[in-house]
Amino acid sequence: MKFNSFPNGLKNSKMLKNFDFLNVKGLFMQNQFSRTELLIGKDSIEKLQKSKVAIFGIGGVGSYVVEALVRAGIANFILVDKDIVDLTNLNRQIIATRDTIGMPKVEIAKKRILEINPNANVEIYQEFFMPNSKDFFDNTVDYVVDAIDTVTAKIELIVRANKFNIPIISCMGTGNKLDPTMFEVSDIFKTSVCPLAKVMRKELKNRGIKNLKVVFSKENPIKIADEEQKNVPASISFVPSVAGLIIASEVIKDIIV
Repeated sequence: MKFNSFPNGLKNSKMLKNFDFLNVKGLFMQNQFSRTELLIGKDSIEKLQKSKVAIFGIGGVGSYVVEALVRAGIANFILVDKDIVDLTNLNRQIIATRDTIGMPKVEIAKKRILEINPNANVEIYQEFFMPNSKDFFDNTVDYVVDAIDTVTAKIELIVRANKFNIPIISCMGTGNKLDPTMFEVSDIFKTSVCPLAKVMRKELKNRGIKNLKVVFSKENPIKIADEEQKNVPASISFVPSVAGLIIASEVIKDIIV
């Protein structure tokens, strides 16, 4: 629709941002979720707006999970991450810009959520989640996203989500990968190739966890030629971001089903 089709007095962008609904020439009532509502229906939009999702790890994967969820209609968030943005995050994290270097990731993510949907509710915890961490969620949470890097933290998060009987999806390794089309959604015990998934299968089996939805890649990790940097995960913009968007899609579909 052409910009000059808006009613008189609403052409100024500063004025437009204050309106949740626009009735354009009497055609239909528009809001920021109008296009999504055409796809999934009003009832699903309302369900998403009432749902609460906890995201652990707001990095290359988690920041894109947050971005996609708030734009899809999720209106209640718990964000957990200790890190601040640094220069090396600019290549892959949507919250990372020159202006946000040195700022806590959870604070940037909260600000971004509220800029997209001012009616959202966002709890933030600038803390690392570890086995001895407090509970950051309870049974009021509808879904948990694991975008954490460390195995011990991932395992503990999965165990706690199971304790509360809350659906959880976990991201496997995205470092040293170059082909985003190799990602798949599967149960952890049906995964292959991914070294992290192999470790996770063993640890979860030892704890009696019988199933877990994951996003993993069948791409063999690329070997890093620089010996001094071989322990640093290599990354690129279009791999962890795709994993994050896939995770968000699974969360949305599971909630509205």
